[in-house]
Amino acid sequence: MTRIEVFEPALCCNTGVCGDDVDQALVTFTADMDWINTQGGDIARFNLANEPLAFAEREPVKAFLQLSGSEGLPLVLVDGVTAVTGRYPDRAQLAKWAGIAPEPVAAPAAIQMLGLTDTTDAGSCCGDGPDNTSCC
Repeated sequence: MTRIEVFEPALCCNTGVCGDDVDQALVTFTADMDWINTQGGDIARFNLANEPLAFAEREPVKAFLQLSGSEGLPLVLVDGVTAVTGRYPDRAQLAKWAGIAPEPVAAPAAIQMLGLTDTTDAGSCCGDGPDNTSCC
């Protein structure tokens, strides 16, 4: 099974979804990560402030930090190989890496006429031409 590891900058809590100024990217990523886990994916997340050993013990992460510093985080590894840096992957990317079928996209709802358009010829220039095709 594919292992996805996300190494994040120092955040106020393990998920970064805390405090008064919540980053929407973190909220979305947390939801995407939870979805991957519920689908049977193997994904783990490490916060530099709370789990510095996880960063020091992984050679690719250690080398990345030496080169880019914590400013380059988050770093995403897929089976130990760098997949993304500097941003969080979206749900489709996570699903692809985890070998999970993406969520089906809901079909658009049927189009409903709201009755806001005048369908009569009264007061309209539509249909006034010789071939009844001209319109304003």
